[in-house]
Amino acid sequence: MVLNYIWIAFFLIAFVVALLRLLFLQDLEIFPNLVNATFDYARTGFEISLGLTGVLTLWLGFMKIAEKGGMIQLMTRAIGPFFNRLFPDLPKNHPAYGSMMMNLAANMLGLDNAATPMGLKAMKEMQTVNPHKESASNPQIMFLVLNTSGLTIIPISIMVYRAQFGAANPADIFLPILLATFFSTLAGVLTVSLVQGIKLYDKVILSYLGGLTAAVGALIWGLSQLERDQLQVVSLLIANLTLFGFITLFIVRAMLKKVNVYEAFVEGGKEGFGIAIKIIPYLIAILVAIGVFRASGAMDYLIDGVAWLFAHLGVDTRFVDALPTALMKPLSGSGARGMMIDALETFGVDSFAGRLASIVQGATDTTFYIIAVYFGSVGIRRTRYAVGCGLIADFTGIVAAILLGYLFFA
Repeated sequence: MVLNYIWIAFFLIAFVVALLRLLFLQDLEIFPNLVNATFDYARTGFEISLGLTGVLTLWLGFMKIAEKGGMIQLMTRAIGPFFNRLFPDLPKNHPAYGSMMMNLAANMLGLDNAATPMGLKAMKEMQTVNPHKESASNPQIMFLVLNTSGLTIIPISIMVYRAQFGAANPADIFLPILLATFFSTLAGVLTVSLVQGIKLYDKVILSYLGGLTAAVGALIWGLSQLERDQLQVVSLLIANLTLFGFITLFIVRAMLKKVNVYEAFVEGGKEGFGIAIKIIPYLIAILVAIGVFRASGAMDYLIDGVAWLFAHLGVDTRFVDALPTALMKPLSGSGARGMMIDALETFGVDSFAGRLASIVQGATDTTFYIIAVYFGSVGIRRTRYAVGCGLIADFTGIVAAILLGYLFFA
């Protein structure tokens, strides 16, 4: 229901802003631009879905190998005590736990393309025990908010972009992004737990979270010992070695279990095409709404208004140059990436605005895109409180990113 109102608001605000520009600024191109945006973003949505087909086929094939070889069950048992408390409505040893763990691990390593198919598989598996098929269940909402909060240990893609633009140290945003996503994830988990009545003050939850924190701390310490020009190379190596290590482990385990690995891969891969086709209307719906909102100029006016407000409050407004990335991030991952690249080009990759835009880009994930794709893949129409909790996580991550940007680079 919330997403429905937001979707309508995008179009109505775009129409009103465009009409005002036509009447008072004599902007005769504004409505053709709006119409063109609908076609452009519809094509973009289809192309994204088409691009996902290959990735979904690949990773759902590997996940089927893991399932038949018993790896999913092993991972489920390993993470079970923690997830049983974080997802109390999901049965113990449910196969969704393994898919969720793989999805969150890929997200933490900054491997978005690998995370999406595993997240879609987890959502599909949770849907099997969802009593109300068109309404998001509590476990599905918790999992979705964990995704939208975007906990990232190694922000590979952002470091690659910064390197392409000639940053003196492409990895200098590593620690700020890690801290920003930590606060975003913590806010998301606390918010959903509060709504669902989950007690976080539990020795099992605290022990798992403590262990994760210690592991992250050890990783930060180890990477901090490297020379700056080595950090990106080593981070990229760790992420991809970990991921391919999982793939190899899946195959070896299945081989030892006498599984026909090739046929298992093909069987799982067949699911990818169906899921990619199913998400097309949901993805196009949200991207077109975002597109007309941008094309109308409403986004620019919003940013200018924020800058004016903070300037009159006597607050340093240098963060405003990175605000387009921050405002676009919950709406569109590709749009936010485009805004970040624009900031790198306009202000310089090593400028305050360039660094802050990079931190914001990595601070959280794309709430509306994830909701459209993940819930759309299983036919969920009623998102309940998922949008609100996701946006709280986004807001926390963005605010943390801005404050950390000033702390590290101002």
